[in-house]
Order: sequence, then structure tokens, then C-alpha cells
Amino acid sequence: MSLLTGAGAKGHFNAGWMMTNMNRRQAVGALGAFAVAGLVPGSSEQAPWSAQIGRSAGRLRHSVSRWCYGKIAIDDLCEAAKGIGYRGIDLLSEPDWLVPRKHGLDCAMANGFGSIPVGFNRPDNHDKLVADAERMIPLATAAQIPNIVCFSGNRAGMSDGEGVTNCVTGLKRLMPLAEQHGVTLCLELLNSKVDHKDYQCDHTAWGAQVVQGVNSPRLKLLFDIYHMQIMEGDIIRTIRTNFQHIGHFHTGGVPGRAEIDDSQELNYRSVMQAIADLGYKGFVAQEFVPRRDPLTSLRQAFEICDV
Repeated sequence: MSLLTGAGAKGHFNAGWMMTNMNRRQAVGALGAFAVAGLVPGSSEQAPWSAQIGRSAGRLRHSVSRWCYGKIAIDDLCEAAKGIGYRGIDLLSEPDWLVPRKHGLDCAMANGFGSIPVGFNRPDNHDKLVADAERMIPLATAAQIPNIVCFSGNRAGMSDGEGVTNCVTGLKRLMPLAEQHGVTLCLELLNSKVDHKDYQCDHTAWGAQVVQGVNSPRLKLLFDIYHMQIMEGDIIRTIRTNFQHIGHFHTGGVPGRAEIDDSQELNYRSVMQAIADLGYKGFVAQEFVPRRDPLTSLRQAFEICDV
């Protein structure tokens, strides 16, 4: 029985009562204390989840995308995530870069420069994007951030071949600095069918062409499993085929981008086992938008993905 889904029966912990009668900071602290003890209150048995603090299967490093939990204060989110077993927080902007470190976590990926519709596929954008990146990359290094997200931009009638060429040209300008500072730019794969109409980097093969053209260890793909399931499916084979080009993963339930449990179509545990079997050393970040209690869902997602 998870602490966050306790039934409240006699002799069992009632997490709903805790969240109702304590403020969030108090509740998170109490939950963390129980996790450290590794016990279900009222029982002498060890808690039956794998995510006791500091304990996991250990083959993958797990992170949490900040924007999905915007109603939870970032310090509280860090403490809750750490108590579950997560090791990082994803997609933070500069003012929050150092917050996870206070809680013993990493900022696994920074919000980058440009935007989803305005990216490297148009030469007119390059000078501004490069200038913003040249400012950001050294700061990310100083904050011990390994990855920065970046985008292709929207097609607006551009052919796939021209988009690849333009992205390669623009991103190559940043590789000497990224290599010098040890920061990886992660070009995100997004679906153009449901969420991001007209986005150009919407298939793994297209993104892989850009990475191959740039030919630097400091440009990789952010393989968003949710988005690529919508666009192309065949997730495990695609990951295996393109593994050398992938630097980061995001999750999300399909359809709807909600919890990654059996309410959606993907077998996330099998996907994670395949990723771990490839020897992946980066982060897998939960980027679903919870429809139930967010911390309950965050714990459940960790248990599914901790292989």
C-alpha cells in the first residue's frame, strides 16, 4: 500500500487525512520521514514500494518536469520527489536552476532559448538564438546543468530537407562552446498532430538527420515518448535504432498526456526496461499532467519506471 493511497482503515496510514489537515509543507515533511523509516505506520513490515528514499532499482535516473506540477511550490516538489526516489527536476528557468541542489537533486534539463514555433529551421532566427545560447551555456555549466532543450521551429511551408539544412547550420555555430563547457543541447521531438501543429521536428528520423549533420557529442535528441507514440508508434524499436542520437527522455500517457498507468495505451515498464538494457546513463523525466492527486501519481510513475 502506498503512503499516498492509504485506505485509512484501522492500523493503516490515511494520507488523505494528512493532506486535508496539514499544510503541504508539513505533509511532505511527514511523508519523507516515513519514507526514511521505510515503514508503514502501524505496521512492523517494510513498505512494499521500491522507492524508499535513496533506494531504487538504480538502472535509470529519474526526473520530474516542473511545469506539470506548477501548483506545488518548487521546494515542496523537490522534497516530495526526493522522498519518492527521483534524482532531478526538469525544465527549470534560470531563477530556479539552483533550487534542486539545495535538496540534493540535479536540475536535469534547463529551459532553453527560442520557443517551440521559433527555432533553428529559419536562418533569420540564428543570430538571436546563438546570442542567447552563448550567454546561457556558461551559466548552465556554472550551475552544473547537463542539458538545455532547444527546438526546430514550425514549418510554415518549409520542406523537410531545407529545415534539416538550416537547423544543422545554426546548431553547428554553438557546438564549439557547448563542447568546451560540457553542456548538451537536446533538440526536442514533438507531435504536430495534436499538441504542436506545424512543428517540424516531429519524427525521429528527421531529428536524427539534424544530429548526424551537426556531428557533435553535444547535440542529441530529447525523445519524448508521448509525442512519438502519437506520431509514429513503434517506440522500443525506434529507441533502439536511434539510441546513439538520444540524450534525454520524457514520458506522458497516450492519449491525453495524463498518468502513465494502465489507463493509457503504452507499456511504460517495458519501454523503460528497453532503455535501461541499452545502458542509458541520462535522465528519464516524467512529463505527464496528473488528473488525480499529483504526488500519488508521481509515486506511481516512479514505481512503473524504476526497472
